[in-house]
Amino acid sequence: MVHSMEPHPPSEYNYANKFALITLKSLEDVMGKNGLNAILNLAHLPDLVENLPPDNLGKEFNFSDFSAINEALEVMYGARGGRGLALRAGRAAFADGLRNFGALAGAGDLAFKVLPLSAKMRIGIPAMAKIFSQISDQYSTVQEREHEFIYTIHRCPVCWGRSGSDKPVCFIATGLLQEGLKWVSGGSEFRVNESQCVAMGHPVCEFVIQKQPIG
Repeated sequence: MVHSMEPHPPSEYNYANKFALITLKSLEDVMGKNGLNAILNLAHLPDLVENLPPDNLGKEFNFSDFSAINEALEVMYGARGGRGLALRAGRAAFADGLRNFGALAGAGDLAFKVLPLSAKMRIGIPAMAKIFSQISDQYSTVQEREHEFIYTIHRCPVCWGRSGSDKPVCFIATGLLQEGLKWVSGGSEFRVNESQCVAMGHPVCEFVIQKQPIG
């Protein structure tokens, strides 16, 4: 079966090189080098095949390229397979990259660890949003409601330039939030559902995080 997809026109917004690199490396861990190369070729990004982005915080990785990689996962592995790979890549991106950032590094401190869960989430979720707003052109905000937090990505690199989808597609972001919540909470898993997605025609990508951990 021959897969193909349209090239994405470049965006004026960029993602941090380091997060693009971590995402690509985590995909390579799961699908092997040949699998990753096939994804990059399908996404019209052959230049990245032997030349992954540098491990720095330069805002140089175009949103549309990041979105094309995410779309290529779906095209090659199907919606379900692509979702599983994207969730794993998102989780790896947090585990390998984000937890060491200043705003979240304190989550490992004893003073943070003894806080009640509600306080950990109230501090930790906005800290994640702030990091992305600082190190990339992704802009995120957090609202607290009675039973949930609403994490909104106002400029989303995961689905940049996509439209006409009948379901949310930003599973890399979902996985990243899941792993972040696990780290912030000290090991609990939380339900994270994307309730709005720009690829479906919504104005923003919105994620509903349940306050009660699973199980």
